[in-house]
Amino acid sequence: MPTRTNLFAAAFLRTNGRWSGAEVDLSEAEIADDVGDAVGEALGLSGDELVLLCVEVEDEWFALVRYEGDLDPRVFLSDAQAGVTDPLGELFAELAGIAVDKETPDLGVRPGGDFELLADFGLRAEELLELSVEEGMLPADVLSVVAERLAFGEELDRLR
Repeated sequence: MPTRTNLFAAAFLRTNGRWSGAEVDLSEAEIADDVGDAVGEALGLSGDELVLLCVEVEDEWFALVRYEGDLDPRVFLSDAQAGVTDPLGELFAELAGIAVDKETPDLGVRPGGDFELLADFGLRAEELLELSVEEGMLPADVLSVVAERLAFGEELDRLR
C-alpha cells in the first residue's frame, strides 16, 4: 500500500479507567488482520485489553475499530463506499462486514458497520450516525467529538 500523507491513525488503550494512546502505522496493512497486528505492535498489547483505533483519511472518511480481548473487532466506517477507491478503506469495509458496491460508486456518504460499538461509553448509535453525516463535519472533527465524549481528547490532540 503506498504511503500517504493524508492518513492519521492512533489507538487508545483503556486501563484502570484511563486512556493512553499511540500513533499506529498502517502503511504495511494489506489484509484486515494486519490492522490488528499494527495496533498490537503500537501499544504493546498482551491480548485482553480494550482498545479503540481511530483512523481518519483527510476530508473523506474515518473508521473506529474496537478491539476487546479475543472478541472479533467491532468496526464503524463513516462511509461504506470508502473501499471503492481506497485500498485502506476496503480493508476497513471488510473488517466491518460491509459489501462495497463497486458497480454504483457514487451513492453518497453512507455510514456502515457497528453503530453500537461505543454505546456502553454513552455514545448512542443515533449520535454516532448524526455526527457522521452532519453537514460541515470533517472526519477529524467527528473523531475529536468522540474522543472528548470518551475522555481521551487530550491524548488524541497530543498525537495529532
